[in-house]
This record gives sequence, C-alpha cells and structure tokens, in this order.
Amino acid sequence: MADEKRGNGGFLAGVPELLILRLLQDQEMYGYEIVQAIRQQTGDVITSGEGLIYPLLHALEKGGALRARPQEAGGRRRIYYTLTSKGVRRLFDLTDEWSRVNRAVGQVLRPG
Repeated sequence: MADEKRGNGGFLAGVPELLILRLLQDQEMYGYEIVQAIRQQTGDVITSGEGLIYPLLHALEKGGALRARPQEAGGRRRIYYTLTSKGVRRLFDLTDEWSRVNRAVGQVLRPG
C-alpha cells in the first residue's frame, strides 16, 4: 500500500478493490454476487470476472480488510464477505485517492 503513494502507474489497478470494498460497506455479499453487482451498477462498463475478483477477495481477507463467513444457501456452500474496520479505513483511503486522481484527470479533459 505504501508503494502506491509514490506514483500513479497502477491507479487503475486499484479500481476493482475500491468497488469491492464499497459494495461490502453496504451489505455482506458472496463472490459471484459481487461480480454481478459491479457489472450491474456500472452499466456493464466494468465487467471484472471471477478470475480477478476471487483472488482479490482472498488477498483482502488475508490482509485483514475482509472477514469471510461460510454459509449454506440453496444446497450450496457460499462464502460471504464483510468489511472489517481495517477494510473501512482502506476504503476511505482508496476513495480519497480516487477522488484526487479523478479531479486531476478532469483538469486535463476540461476544454481550454
């Protein structure tokens, strides 16, 4: 995380993490539900597949930003994820960084 502050080379790489944390701020969700919510709420502009989302969920859990809870649902075992206090702090940090980058890009795109 500290290395991310040095430059903006990977700022778009943080978008899936930001979206996951933001979705989980409102409610607990399981992996595929997160994939679908990202797709739906971005109007199909961002379609992060399970191959990206699941490893990120596991990394966030390992890093203490998420808590995982297995639950049986419809004969299937699903892992539901919730935000921890560390995850809330990470969400706020990423939101601040994204807002800063968004303003900077807006400055360049603005005519004149």
